[in-house]
Amino acid sequence: MPPASSPGSHVTRFTTLDRAQRVRFRRAVALMVMTVLIPGSAQLVAGNRRVGRIAMRVWMGLIATATLSIVVSYFSHGFAFWAISNTLVLGVARLVLMALAIGWALLFMDAWRLGQPLGLQRQHRLAVVGVNGVLCFSVVAALLFGAHMVGVQRHFMLTMFGDGEVVGAHDGRFNVLLLGGDAGAGRWGLRPDSLTVASIDARTGKTVLVGLPRNMANFPFAEGSVMDKQFPKGFDCDECYLNGVSTWAGDNTELFKGSKTPGVDATVMAVEGITGLEINYWSMVNLAGFRNLVDAVGGVTLTVRDRIPVGLPSDDFYRFIEPGTRKLDGMDTLWFARARDGSDDYSRMARQKCVMSAMLQQISPQDALRNFSKIAAASSEMISTSVPKGEVDRFLDLAIKAKSQKIGTVSLVPPKVVTAHPDIDVVHAMVADAINRAEGEKPAPAPTTEAAPPAEGEQAPVTTPAPVTGGSVGSLKDGYAANQADDLGSVC
Repeated sequence: MPPASSPGSHVTRFTTLDRAQRVRFRRAVALMVMTVLIPGSAQLVAGNRRVGRIAMRVWMGLIATATLSIVVSYFSHGFAFWAISNTLVLGVARLVLMALAIGWALLFMDAWRLGQPLGLQRQHRLAVVGVNGVLCFSVVAALLFGAHMVGVQRHFMLTMFGDGEVVGAHDGRFNVLLLGGDAGAGRWGLRPDSLTVASIDARTGKTVLVGLPRNMANFPFAEGSVMDKQFPKGFDCDECYLNGVSTWAGDNTELFKGSKTPGVDATVMAVEGITGLEINYWSMVNLAGFRNLVDAVGGVTLTVRDRIPVGLPSDDFYRFIEPGTRKLDGMDTLWFARARDGSDDYSRMARQKCVMSAMLQQISPQDALRNFSKIAAASSEMISTSVPKGEVDRFLDLAIKAKSQKIGTVSLVPPKVVTAHPDIDVVHAMVADAINRAEGEKPAPAPTTEAAPPAEGEQAPVTTPAPVTGGSVGSLKDGYAANQADDLGSVC
């Protein structure tokens, strides 16, 4: 007859079993945590060492590649811009992230198996399943989201930018024609209603905005161009204005054989003839979709100097933007830039330049990253451009440089330019002078002396504040400050 066991032996056995369960539970959790920190380490310690070595080598290789890329990007922004704009690099990165997500998920499953969860107590088994699920889901979800974002960027690059020829800088500057498209009922296509040349220093990013009025007439085209041959004496037909060049070209497409954008091509010829600048690339912005981009970046802060109408009196949403420094959403920013009620075309041009300046200065890389998907979607819908994919990294670099510098502006408008019969020699001189001032050293300020206080009985001189017309500082007679300035931000 076997000896009866004492109560103390039962307690000892249960205590020993409980301690063993806790050790196994901690081991199972440790294997999963090791998989989070160093993929493959769990297999190297308790499983298939060959799998563990392969996983750790892949992980270490990725860490080394990422670290090297960050270091190189820190010292050379151009490398970072190249990486995020090269569709081949983006495609490879997307596949790597997806493969990494699948591989890491398999390592988590194997780590769970190595922890022998079926031999654990019920509460420990449930805890291990929960911990493994949370860790696996978090890591895999983050990687797949990263792959999605890379895919969005790649799609954006493929749909937004073409495979056109890269054009070198002209006299050290890139000249990009920015066209605001005004589509509407009864209008042919997307009519350029706002025309601005951004002349950008290829080395420093220093930018000068050259504004062209849509109602300019009797202007020449680039010498030797198709339009120059059709209008050797200038665009002198009845009711022919600058913003009508694209419509004329659209009605005479046989003159632009092989061109997918005859209207834009003809407009480029006109702008080159007017300004004397060689245009490298163009970008067409659908102003009706511009509001989506502003909303995507969270709005833009502008100084509103007059009540600006939103919509027309016949619209059910008709209202006013009240004066003050305000953060405007896409709808209000669009109308701030486009409203003509109580204004004129040249005041509106000044406001549009203030919007361009604010967008450049206020959109930070953090905002762009935080709202990347919305920005990419809005941009794809509203912009068409001739900038090739191979030039995107260069212009990103120049845009970063431009943020820290003053933006110059010159507009070919009254009182200096008679838009109905512009003196092209004067226009060329205005553009060249604005660019020369931007490229040259700023002259030292002249010495100033304090004004003597008024004598007894005399009145102090009265300082008259600058007039404001249609929301812009200045007047039609004397010109608008934002249309002629070496520092656009200071007059907006």
